Amino acid sequence: MGLRMMVVVAHPDDECFAFGGAIALATRGGVEVNCICLTDGQAASNRGDSRDGKELGRIRREEFVASCEVLGIQHHELLDYQDAELVHANVHEAAKKLVQRMRTFRPHIVVTFGLDGGLNVHPDHTMVSAITSAAYHWAGRAKRYPELDLEPHLAQRLYHITTNFTLGEREPLMPAPWTCVLDTAEVLPVRIQAFEKHTSQLPVLESVRPYLDKFGRQEFYTLISAATPQPAAVTHDMFDGIRE
Repeated sequence: MGLRMMVVVAHPDDECFAFGGAIALATRGGVEVNCICLTDGQAASNRGDSRDGKELGRIRREEFVASCEVLGIQHHELLDYQDAELVHANVHEAAKKLVQRMRTFRPHIVVTFGLDGGLNVHPDHTMVSAITSAAYHWAGRAKRYPELDLEPHLAQRLYHITTNFTLGEREPLMPAPWTCVLDTAEVLPVRIQAFEKHTSQLPVLESVRPYLDKFGRQEFYTLISAATPQPAAVTHDMFDGIRE
């Protein structure tokens, strides 16, 4: 059936700004990718031509689909959690939704944000990290959510994105040390093209473009969990040694 990767994000545009390099490399290599976004980004500072939050959410849902198509993502889904309010989400219920999707899609690796909240230290990013990481473990345990009536599935690896730089104007960021460095130079144009599909958020692209030009040729990840005990080591391929 081939290799499968699940990427779980908080907002439309996370998939390209944060994870675009890893996703583009994976889809180019024939990996089947499923991207799940928890909110529709209604609380964004940039509103585009929208008249209210509901309309902005509709616009951003369409932008998310267009961006996923550019990145080559075969499966994508946008859930209905409230943007900027994930700290109030029911973790048990949110994790159950992800466990259901993990047991159905059966990814080899799962990728999400780190608990630091990413470069902009967004609390939604912290919450999606916590919910996804819990779901990663619980998906493989038969005693968790037996009512789903799905075979347990433990993905072989869980990665959190991290960084080799910080934004000085933001609140303090304490990123995790990386264990995987991806060479994303060849897919940087694809990543930018995907971001350009988020037309309501183009001011964001303009503000981060200097950072993409300087740092966008690599992405850094931390191997948080693995199916077998192992020492930490730096790799350059998320799927190196993965068993189909």
